Amino acid sequence: MDIANLPFGTTDWSSVEATRHPGETGLATWRTRQFGSIRVRMVQYSPGYLADHWCSKGHILLCLEGELVTELEDGRTFVLKPGMSYQVADNAEAHRSSTKSGATLFVVD
Repeated sequence: MDIANLPFGTTDWSSVEATRHPGETGLATWRTRQFGSIRVRMVQYSPGYLADHWCSKGHILLCLEGELVTELEDGRTFVLKPGMSYQVADNAEAHRSSTKSGATLFVVD
């Protein structure tokens, strides 16, 4: 990631418009800011959320609340609890997320 031409700023996430993204089950709500080529999101997954696709986009993801299960296409699974993060490169390992109880995430990609 190359961060260039980005002056100091703050974000009040509660004032960023939310967009809804249905999963195979459940709902993801995104609050998104775009800074050049860098997308920064606050994401909330409803209880019972399961992504409707395998994602090959790279992310740095921090779990703020709840519990997130990330499944890799090769069958490995990882559980993130508050304070845990993961990182993956573009086109490296396809992954999808799910949560039984709901989760809030901070995502940079």
